[in-house]
Amino acid sequence: MTPILFYGVPEGCSFGSIVALEWTGAPYRLCRIDMPGTVSSNAYGPINPVHETPSLMLPNGHVLSESMAILNHIAARTVAKGWGFEPKSEKFDRLNQMLAFLNTSFFNAFSPLWHVVEHELEASAKEVIRAYGIAKVEKAHAQLETLLGGRDWLVGEEKSLADAYFAGIARWNDFHQAVDRRQFPAVSALYDRLQGDAAMRFAWAIEHEAEAKTTGQFLGHVTLQEALGEIRQAA
Repeated sequence: MTPILFYGVPEGCSFGSIVALEWTGAPYRLCRIDMPGTVSSNAYGPINPVHETPSLMLPNGHVLSESMAILNHIAARTVAKGWGFEPKSEKFDRLNQMLAFLNTSFFNAFSPLWHVVEHELEASAKEVIRAYGIAKVEKAHAQLETLLGGRDWLVGEEKSLADAYFAGIARWNDFHQAVDRRQFPAVSALYDRLQGDAAMRFAWAIEHEAEAKTTGQFLGHVTLQEALGEIRQAA
């Protein structure tokens, strides 16, 4: 079976997994999952029991969840194409380091801001939580600026799957109008560099249900019920 990526909208962190699949050229399909409606439903439970996106149905029908695990899965299968790296190599370690930082510190920095958006709160509480979130986002950007260390890309001289994951999270700064990214020249330059990428434009168009031109092997959308049927058939 052709893999299916279950991606969340709007503004899902699964954006990075779509970009990664486009870059690596692996055949794949997509299943659109509305948040918080569909992702919280009983129907989605068999895909991901913790009700989050992204999830990736593998060719054998098994489902893998969590962005870091999905991106490492893709990387391990595309070493020959240069998207993954041999274990014990410096780039292998660097990729895992950057994915781990993005998955913890950078992603987590936006949690207070999402809490304000997703919950009904008193104005005073929103103000306090938002200020806390902005401080966390600013700190995470400063840390990433240091980790880049003058590099154009997060891992080495060429873009990697870590850059795809970064792109999906970094756009949240614009959504929340948190910090002026230009305070962090290397991070800002990386973000701007990625905006011209064809896979980035494709993922944005997919999320916004606009005309999307694949540069990979995207084979179309399936419904959640169709995907569940394939998983049951493979069991």
